[in-house]
Amino acid sequence: MNSLWTSEEAEQCKDELDLRVYSSRLLGRDKTLVLHGGGNTSVKIDEQNILGETETILYVKGSGWDLEFIERPGFSPVRLNHLVRLAELETLSDSQMVNELKTHMTNASAPTPSVEAILHAILPYKYVDHTHADSLVTITNTPNGLNRIKDIYGDKVVILPYCMPGFDLARLCATEFPKQVNDNTIGMVLMNHGIFSFGETAKESYERMISLVSMAESYIKQNKAWTILSSNKEVDDGKSHVQKISELRSDISKHAKKPMLVSFNSGLKNLDFVNREDLGDISQEGPATPDHVIRTKRLPMLGMDVDAYVQEYTKYFKAHESSAKQALSMLDPTPRVILDHELGVGTVGATAKETAIIADIYDHTIDVITRATRLGEYRALPAKDIFDVEYWELEQAKLKKSGASPEFMGEVVLITGAASGIGLACVNSFLARGAAVIGLDINDAVESLEQQPAYLGISCDVSIRQHVELALEKAVRHFGGIDMLILNAGIFPKSQNIYALSDESWREVMQINLDSNLMLMREAYPLLKIAPNGGRVVMMGSKNVLAPGPGAAAYSVAKAGINQLARVAALEWGQDNIRVNTLHPDAVFDTGIWTDEVLNSRAESYGLSVDEYKRKNILKTEVSSHDVAELVAEMCGKLFAKTTGAQLPVDGGNDRVI
Repeated sequence: MNSLWTSEEAEQCKDELDLRVYSSRLLGRDKTLVLHGGGNTSVKIDEQNILGETETILYVKGSGWDLEFIERPGFSPVRLNHLVRLAELETLSDSQMVNELKTHMTNASAPTPSVEAILHAILPYKYVDHTHADSLVTITNTPNGLNRIKDIYGDKVVILPYCMPGFDLARLCATEFPKQVNDNTIGMVLMNHGIFSFGETAKESYERMISLVSMAESYIKQNKAWTILSSNKEVDDGKSHVQKISELRSDISKHAKKPMLVSFNSGLKNLDFVNREDLGDISQEGPATPDHVIRTKRLPMLGMDVDAYVQEYTKYFKAHESSAKQALSMLDPTPRVILDHELGVGTVGATAKETAIIADIYDHTIDVITRATRLGEYRALPAKDIFDVEYWELEQAKLKKSGASPEFMGEVVLITGAASGIGLACVNSFLARGAAVIGLDINDAVESLEQQPAYLGISCDVSIRQHVELALEKAVRHFGGIDMLILNAGIFPKSQNIYALSDESWREVMQINLDSNLMLMREAYPLLKIAPNGGRVVMMGSKNVLAPGPGAAAYSVAKAGINQLARVAALEWGQDNIRVNTLHPDAVFDTGIWTDEVLNSRAESYGLSVDEYKRKNILKTEVSSHDVAELVAEMCGKLFAKTTGAQLPVDGGNDRVI
């Protein structure tokens, strides 16, 4: 490992807490040290209280903060003396501990302190760093891990056996640390858990962490266990897995009793791992470190048999719940990681962010398992220890406090014509309601509209079958299926009277505005049919369906065609719990076709100002892309749950339509 510390950056820090923030971010920047909220850091600072008395305050990472992005408010200030005295107690429940931590902070608005606050408090060093370094847990997750750690570090570290995080671990440390500490001690190893470093300065503590982890990495390399891949052969079966993945997602959602997302990664490392001959053994040992179980569950699912996995998980829960200190509610019994020899590594979550985090964690778990196996054998903690963390009192309390979920959480919407206008507005409306969004557009700007896990933009000509098939394959591998289909893509050709309309112009409009929608509906139908909450389709019609105008024959006929297509689909697909509805927007002026030049020209032809022209409807209101998109989203929600085959104008009231 290399130290990322620079004097130039450190000199920008104005005090000890700033330095704590800086070195914490350096740790968080390295994913082989901490992942997604893992690890914790602290600093002890003498401060004057409101009474003018000097007291030592422990600034420790607050719950919910990620070391990579932590800021000053992310550290919770707790009175050190009280924490040290807590460590002298014989017992302290989790809820009591949290209460003591929160009631002895000096800032009531600070986040809840880390559950390791007491442990940080009793370590007699100003700066304390704690990570779950991949290389360290690789070595400790072997049968003779203890002896290996002793060989690597000698008297540089205090070694503690695995213990449940929180008060129990702090109590163990209070007893054992003084027995082992010596003048050479610069860190502490928690078996099967992680590693601590400490020092009198932020730089010293940070660089000791880098040094200790580097020693573990060197040991793995010296023992020829560093290599991950067993083969460099790319695997591509050339098959479409759209239906297989969608049916898997449907099955998982059924058992979870809510829509879930499924994402598969078939990269070289993942395919190499899932095709190992010993996969059935090494993958069923348990997580690399206990805190991962909150995200990944104890074991991944091998293959696609969700029923069998659910039965095994239920047995696991029943086998250990009797030893719990309080009554437990079983978490949903579905897998969070799936290992399939064709598809690679799949991850399951209620949100796209969750699936991405789990994928990241398991990517590192593959490294740990592979290297530990090369050292001789990967052996995780017993199931009982993992269960205790998975059903930790503090985690159960979080479940009870969780509020209402966003309306479309766990659901997937595909939107065509997503790069601009109404399509782009639809992307924003569905993201705001918690959906995972797939945006298709011939404009490749669609790929970079949003930089968040819940959005996947795919450059695609929806009039070309191969493009559509590839887009669906990519989309389903990314999110697991499609629940909602918003057919918005289309072109508005220049005005032409029928006598001047060429065959080429007619066919182009029909191909894009009508034929492509038929193709998408047909290809998406098997996916919509198994959508957990029922499939939904919203077709973007036009005022021209009900009140056509001269010069727009091709456009009007194509829109009338998709309107009829939607009505027939509503009749045919109702038995499959798929509802199909149509919106007829008009005079939506914040779209690409309405340039300032066109607006000024049209307004002038009516003898109106541009603002008056925009409000040239019965309600004298302007209709925006956002207005249309919000109604599109509502039509996919509970409000319209019993409506199909409907046509709704979004035009402010048009006398010809009415």
